[in-house]
Amino acid sequence: MPIAVGNRLPEVTFKTVTNDGPGDVSTSEVFADKKVALFAVPGAYTPTCHQKHMPGFLEHLSELKAKGIDDVVCTSVNDVFVMEHWGRDTGAVGKITLLADGSAEFAMALGLDLDLGAFGLGTRSQRYAMIVDDGVVQVLNIEDTPSSAERSSAEELLKAL
Repeated sequence: MPIAVGNRLPEVTFKTVTNDGPGDVSTSEVFADKKVALFAVPGAYTPTCHQKHMPGFLEHLSELKAKGIDDVVCTSVNDVFVMEHWGRDTGAVGKITLLADGSAEFAMALGLDLDLGAFGLGTRSQRYAMIVDDGVVQVLNIEDTPSSAERSSAEELLKAL
Protein backbone atom coordinates (compact mmCIF):
# COMPACT_ATOMS: atom_id res chain seq x y z
CA MET A 1 0.00 0.00 0.00
CA PRO A 2 1.49 3.36 -0.98
CA ILE A 3 2.23 6.13 1.46
CA ALA A 4 -0.71 8.44 2.13
CA VAL A 5 -1.40 11.95 3.37
CA GLY A 6 -0.75 12.03 7.10
CA ASN A 7 1.98 9.36 6.98
CA ARG A 8 5.57 10.02 8.03
CA LEU A 9 8.24 9.44 5.39
CA PRO A 10 10.26 6.26 5.93
CA GLU A 11 13.82 6.60 7.17
CA VAL A 12 16.31 5.73 4.42
CA THR A 13 19.75 6.89 3.37
CA PHE A 14 20.18 8.67 0.05
CA LYS A 15 23.35 9.49 -1.82
CA THR A 16 23.98 13.12 -2.61
CA VAL A 17 26.84 15.24 -3.90
CA THR A 18 28.90 17.11 -1.31
CA ASN A 19 31.98 19.30 -1.61
CA ASP A 20 34.00 16.17 -0.81
CA GLY A 21 32.26 13.93 -3.37
CA PRO A 22 29.37 11.51 -2.87
CA GLY A 23 27.96 11.45 0.63
CA ASP A 24 25.07 10.06 2.62
CA VAL A 25 22.04 11.97 3.85
CA SER A 26 19.06 10.54 5.74
CA THR A 27 15.39 11.23 5.34
CA SER A 28 15.30 12.94 8.72
CA GLU A 29 18.24 15.20 7.81
CA VAL A 30 16.46 16.35 4.65
CA PHE A 31 12.90 16.74 5.95
CA ALA A 32 13.05 17.50 9.71
CA ASP A 33 11.77 20.90 10.81
CA LYS A 34 11.14 22.03 7.21
CA LYS A 35 8.34 22.32 4.72
CA VAL A 36 9.58 20.58 1.57
CA ALA A 37 8.24 20.16 -1.94
CA LEU A 38 9.41 16.70 -2.97
CA PHE A 39 9.08 15.39 -6.49
CA ALA A 40 10.20 12.08 -7.93
CA VAL A 41 11.04 11.21 -11.48
CA PRO A 42 11.43 7.76 -13.05
CA GLY A 43 14.83 8.71 -14.43
CA ALA A 44 17.14 11.66 -14.94
CA TYR A 45 17.50 12.62 -18.61
CA THR A 46 14.38 10.68 -19.63
CA PRO A 47 12.20 12.86 -21.88
CA THR A 48 9.39 13.96 -19.56
CA CYS A 49 11.70 14.25 -16.54
CA HIS A 50 14.32 16.28 -18.37
CA GLN A 51 12.15 18.41 -20.65
CA LYS A 52 9.09 19.05 -18.47
CA HIS A 53 9.18 17.98 -14.83
CA MET A 54 12.50 19.44 -13.65
CA PRO A 55 12.13 22.63 -15.73
CA GLY A 56 8.70 23.23 -14.20
CA PHE A 57 10.07 23.13 -10.68
CA LEU A 58 12.97 25.39 -11.62
CA GLU A 59 10.56 27.84 -13.25
CA HIS A 60 8.28 27.99 -10.19
CA LEU A 61 10.97 27.78 -7.49
CA SER A 62 10.57 31.35 -6.27
CA GLU A 63 6.76 30.99 -6.11
CA LEU A 64 7.07 27.80 -4.05
CA LYS A 65 9.48 29.54 -1.66
CA ALA A 66 7.17 32.56 -1.42
CA LYS A 67 4.37 30.21 -0.33
CA GLY A 68 6.42 28.80 2.55
CA ILE A 69 8.43 25.98 0.99
CA ASP A 70 11.88 25.80 2.61
CA ASP A 71 13.43 23.39 0.13
CA VAL A 72 12.58 21.71 -3.17
CA VAL A 73 13.89 18.15 -3.41
CA CYS A 74 14.03 15.76 -6.35
CA THR A 75 14.64 12.05 -6.05
CA SER A 76 15.21 9.47 -8.74
CA VAL A 77 16.34 5.87 -9.01
CA ASN A 78 19.67 6.86 -10.48
CA ASP A 79 23.17 6.84 -9.09
CA VAL A 80 24.66 9.92 -7.47
CA PHE A 81 26.92 10.66 -10.45
CA VAL A 82 24.01 10.75 -12.89
CA MET A 83 22.08 13.00 -10.50
CA GLU A 84 25.09 15.32 -10.18
CA HIS A 85 25.47 15.71 -13.94
CA TRP A 86 21.73 16.06 -14.47
CA GLY A 87 21.66 18.79 -11.85
CA ARG A 88 24.42 20.66 -13.65
CA ASP A 89 22.85 20.18 -17.08
CA THR A 90 19.44 21.44 -15.93
CA GLY A 91 20.73 24.30 -13.79
CA ALA A 92 19.27 22.70 -10.65
CA VAL A 93 22.53 22.65 -8.66
CA GLY A 94 22.25 25.02 -5.72
CA LYS A 95 18.51 25.42 -6.30
CA ILE A 96 16.98 21.97 -5.95
CA THR A 97 18.32 19.26 -3.65
CA LEU A 98 19.00 16.13 -5.69
CA LEU A 99 18.81 12.78 -3.90
CA ALA A 100 19.97 9.58 -5.56
CA ASP A 101 17.83 6.56 -4.67
CA GLY A 102 20.07 4.23 -6.64
CA SER A 103 18.65 0.95 -5.33
CA ALA A 104 15.04 2.21 -5.19
CA GLU A 105 15.01 1.80 -1.40
CA PHE A 106 13.01 4.99 -0.86
CA ALA A 107 10.63 4.33 -3.76
CA MET A 108 9.92 0.82 -2.44
CA ALA A 109 9.54 2.00 1.18
CA LEU A 110 6.94 4.51 -0.04
CA GLY A 111 5.15 1.83 -2.05
CA LEU A 112 5.71 4.02 -5.11
CA ASP A 113 8.14 1.82 -7.04
CA LEU A 114 7.46 0.98 -10.66
CA ASP A 115 8.65 -1.95 -12.78
CA LEU A 116 9.92 -0.57 -16.07
CA GLY A 117 11.92 -3.69 -16.92
CA ALA A 118 10.01 -4.09 -20.20
CA PHE A 119 11.63 -0.82 -21.30
CA GLY A 120 15.10 -1.80 -20.06
CA LEU A 121 14.91 0.55 -17.09
CA GLY A 122 14.38 -1.93 -14.24
CA THR A 123 12.78 -0.80 -10.99
CA ARG A 124 12.13 2.93 -10.89
CA SER A 125 10.06 5.41 -8.93
CA GLN A 126 6.59 6.38 -9.93
CA ARG A 127 6.29 10.04 -10.85
CA TYR A 128 4.80 11.99 -7.97
CA ALA A 129 5.03 15.21 -6.02
CA MET A 130 4.26 15.91 -2.40
CA ILE A 131 4.38 18.57 0.25
CA VAL A 132 6.11 17.25 3.35
CA ASP A 133 5.98 19.19 6.62
CA ASP A 134 8.50 18.04 9.24
CA GLY A 135 8.62 14.59 7.63
CA VAL A 136 4.84 14.14 7.35
CA VAL A 137 3.07 14.02 3.98
CA GLN A 138 0.56 16.89 3.65
CA VAL A 139 -0.19 16.69 -0.09
CA LEU A 140 0.43 13.73 -2.42
CA ASN A 141 -0.06 13.83 -6.19
CA ILE A 142 0.75 10.59 -8.04
CA GLU A 143 0.72 10.28 -11.82
CA ASP A 144 -1.21 7.47 -13.50
CA THR A 145 1.45 7.02 -16.18
CA PRO A 146 5.20 7.66 -16.05
CA SER A 147 5.14 9.84 -19.16
CA SER A 148 2.71 12.36 -17.64
CA ALA A 149 3.79 15.23 -15.39
CA GLU A 150 0.48 17.02 -14.83
CA ARG A 151 -0.67 16.01 -11.33
CA SER A 152 2.90 16.05 -10.05
CA SER A 153 3.80 19.43 -11.54
CA ALA A 154 5.01 22.44 -9.60
CA GLU A 155 1.85 24.25 -10.71
CA GLU A 156 -0.36 21.64 -9.02
CA LEU A 157 1.64 21.83 -5.78
CA LEU A 158 1.31 25.63 -5.85
CA LYS A 159 -2.47 25.27 -6.01
CA ALA A 160 -2.36 23.17 -2.82
CA LEU A 161 -0.33 25.74 -0.86
